[in-house]
Amino acid sequence: MGVWSRFFSSSRGVKTYRMFIGGEWVRSSNKATFDVINPANRKLVGRVQKATREDADKAIKSAWNARKTISSMPLIERARMLERLADLIEKYQKDFVDILVQEAGKPVCYAEGEVKAGIERLRFSMEEAKAIRGEYIPGDLVPDTVGKFAIVNRKPYGVVLAISPFNYPFFISITKISPAILAGNSVVLKAASDDPICMLMFARLAELAGIPEGVLNVITGSGSEIGDFMVSHPKVGMISFTGSSAAGKHIASVAGMKKLHLELGGKCPGIVFEDADMDLAVRECVKGALKFSGQRCDSLSRILVQEKIANTFVKKVLAEVKNWKVGDPRKKSTRIGPLINEKAADKVEELVRDAVSKGARLLTGGKRRGLYFEPTVLDRVKANMRIAWEETFGPVVTIIRFRTFDEAIKISNQSGYGLDASVFTRDIDKAVKAANLLECGSVTINAAPAHGLGNFPFGGDKDSGIGREGLVYSVEEMTKLHTIVFKT
Repeated sequence: MGVWSRFFSSSRGVKTYRMFIGGEWVRSSNKATFDVINPANRKLVGRVQKATREDADKAIKSAWNARKTISSMPLIERARMLERLADLIEKYQKDFVDILVQEAGKPVCYAEGEVKAGIERLRFSMEEAKAIRGEYIPGDLVPDTVGKFAIVNRKPYGVVLAISPFNYPFFISITKISPAILAGNSVVLKAASDDPICMLMFARLAELAGIPEGVLNVITGSGSEIGDFMVSHPKVGMISFTGSSAAGKHIASVAGMKKLHLELGGKCPGIVFEDADMDLAVRECVKGALKFSGQRCDSLSRILVQEKIANTFVKKVLAEVKNWKVGDPRKKSTRIGPLINEKAADKVEELVRDAVSKGARLLTGGKRRGLYFEPTVLDRVKANMRIAWEETFGPVVTIIRFRTFDEAIKISNQSGYGLDASVFTRDIDKAVKAANLLECGSVTINAAPAHGLGNFPFGGDKDSGIGREGLVYSVEEMTKLHTIVFKT
């Protein structure tokens, strides 16, 4: 416990965690805190600080004052610093897994995967560093620049405000922090309110890894109380936000002249054509819909199945869903844990009830126990049902039947979201044609979407966001081009 004791106090068995601002562990300026609750058993995990605007301002100014410290640090030293941090997280890996299981209700199999992915993402820092390059542009290709040449390099934005979601509070935070620091920015992280403790632990290890004071600041609190103040702060140069489309649009409306990277909601279709490998499609579609109880922006929350094979597909889905065990997230065998909070569970329940009331067939599941929602299969979902268009964020396999190729593409593209899609077919020409017609950031052929470490660029179109992230791509997003012209 020694390494962790620096950033919390304990009273009557309850831990109260402090925020990390300017290299110091601090309480909120008004001493207010809020509870972090285990969604599986509704027990108190701990208390964290409820930051005020004064606290947020202090964090941003701390990052602002440290921006030159990190930008002037040699790139190789930034990369080595992040590698040291990866080593420390690996050393305390079990502690991170345990806290994710507690505060997020995340089944241990997924919590282990998230922590491992975070470690690996940090260890790719040296490879990402090699991609930060400039270019030389000769002037004699254009008449008015003859006798000149230019050097174009990349510069950091200064202060990056990172705002993370509850569903991958550890890994997604790292995918923001690591490239931001590698690019020479300082960072203020607003941790997810439902499960922020893992990132306070991260900050403690970052402190031990030697990240300079003010380069990383982690605050906790209510987005509704401090969010607008932070995103509109004149010393913030870039905002990297992952969350709902409504929140992302609001950020865009109040941020002002800042670089925005917004990874927002999705209503991802999985299109299963009649010539698909049926067993493969069933496994991938069920996994795409149910993994982490469907609480993912890239969840396959609409399964479009061609009419000729739909009955057989549905029977196989019902058999596959039985393999998804609901239970205690601490057990290795559990694949479906609780939803994150009451509001989330209410939303899933409303969507299922609405669909059934309008004629959808409830084939299995549909029941709720506390924050647990049974794996559910809805067939013959129609366009007049909310679940056909709204983000579900719950363990529901939603089946929509279609007849023709064009109808499948039309249904998919009618959504206001444009994050991900999957196409299942044995016909490569059909797969490529569908992929090019689908209006979304990425399309996966014969598998559910899975972005992992970010080897392939990831991001949304339409209401699903602005920008792309991934290895190298995130670093590019977090730097700006700077041109120096020479007259010869």
